[in-house]
Amino acid sequence: MNKKLIDWPTFIGALIILLSVSLPLITFPEAGANVINIINNYITGKFGVLFLALGLFTLIFMLYIAFSKYGKIKLGKRGTEKEFGSFSWAAMLFSAGIGSSILYWGMIEWAYYYQGPPFGIEPMTKEAIELAATYGIFHWGPIAWAIYTLPALPIAYFYYVRKNPVLKISSATKPVIGKLADGPVGVLIDILFIFGLLGGAGTTLALGAPMIAEGVSHITGIPVTLFSQAGIMVLCTLIFAISAYSGLNKGIKILSDINLWLAIFILVFIFVFGPTVFISESTFTSLGVLMDNFFHMATWLEPLAAFEAYPETRFPETWTVFYWAWWVVYAPFVGLFVARISYGRTIKEMILGTLIYGTLGCIMFFGILGNFGLYLQLSGSFDVIGHMNTFGAPATIIAILNQLPISGFIVLMFTILAIIFLSTTFDSASYILAAVVQKHVPGGEALRWNRLFWAFTLLILPLVLMFIGDLEALQTASIVAGFPVMFIMLLLAISFVKACGSDLRASKEYRSPTIYIDRRTIQKKDK
Repeated sequence: MNKKLIDWPTFIGALIILLSVSLPLITFPEAGANVINIINNYITGKFGVLFLALGLFTLIFMLYIAFSKYGKIKLGKRGTEKEFGSFSWAAMLFSAGIGSSILYWGMIEWAYYYQGPPFGIEPMTKEAIELAATYGIFHWGPIAWAIYTLPALPIAYFYYVRKNPVLKISSATKPVIGKLADGPVGVLIDILFIFGLLGGAGTTLALGAPMIAEGVSHITGIPVTLFSQAGIMVLCTLIFAISAYSGLNKGIKILSDINLWLAIFILVFIFVFGPTVFISESTFTSLGVLMDNFFHMATWLEPLAAFEAYPETRFPETWTVFYWAWWVVYAPFVGLFVARISYGRTIKEMILGTLIYGTLGCIMFFGILGNFGLYLQLSGSFDVIGHMNTFGAPATIIAILNQLPISGFIVLMFTILAIIFLSTTFDSASYILAAVVQKHVPGGEALRWNRLFWAFTLLILPLVLMFIGDLEALQTASIVAGFPVMFIMLLLAISFVKACGSDLRASKEYRSPTIYIDRRTIQKKDK
């Protein structure tokens, strides 16, 4: 156990910040939750425009980088082979970036928009139905994956091209903040990232555990209780702890591959044995609606709500701003992970692969799962809305699956998929958290004991808060933590352009189809 590799100020600082937030919530749950909700409402209400502007800027910026001279740069030296094949690479980035949340929202998100549509549209009308089937794809589409990819740019570049053996957010901001990245400012940047990720993990657990518990209850007859949900959390923790301990190639890669194949099976089954024509036509129509309204959706913020004559729906703050903040919280983690698995690819391949694979995967989930539930509602086969408003979303998700042939088997497969999805997100998270609190990551693998520590740390806080009924407070706190991370994202974009542009100007391969930057040669020339 090599303790000298650990960056102890970041390691201890992250735990102190975490405890300083969680202990008041545990000791004074109501007062703590109220304070966090006030802060959250203030941020989303006053600064929502910043989140939406960041989302749109990030997508445009990523497309520019992909098709510019920067996109030609190879993440590795000449003759480098890709570390992972396209299938495993796509499986790992999708599993890390999405998790079991897509099973939850992919199945049921349309129902919220159907009852409370945007743009002042009347609920349950034809226009509301079209937007209900579309808005989920928008929230989980190109902007989300662009936000995820932004941190991967400087991190991958510094790690594989400049040969900096550190997987830290702070190290990637060095071209902008200079030596401050090696001091307290750098430690603060990494701590904010860790806290945001630990809080964001609470959101994923909050959605995943009750849904899995409902599936287990349907299969075994065990009632859904806090203890059953706690047991599920512990089971998932054991799975992702073993996976993270095994490393990328033996643990995370294998689990992600299984996860993707099982997801494909469930999606194909529902598509074939569900209302195939309706699913196809509705999904295709949603893509058209999205293209027609993309910029409207990406910039809508209800400015007229400041006047009494125009009632406020708070749809942008409740959904779009929330989602963008959630993606921002997870972005440094997913970016670190995408950077780590992208050795041997060009920057263009990394960007477009993440945007395309991620978006297509989400279109499949929302198009098939969501439109199956929508069909049941519209056809009168099953009252999804009534069931959800009475029994809650997790129970409704299992009830929707029960409308399929061999429903018992499908619920079993769906529950297993949810467990694996949750585990693949968290094994990736613990893997990256361990890397962030190390001074160096030799060979790209953080210390095993360090990976295990963060695997179980990811469980403890959500578990405690679940038992005192304040898991939502941690979720809200994670969104609050996303506010400063938003500015770190801009630092990362500037850092990449500054460092990469400097190296390209000194490189002899400036106009080559694929650019291999020999950092040692450039350093000699600089001297």
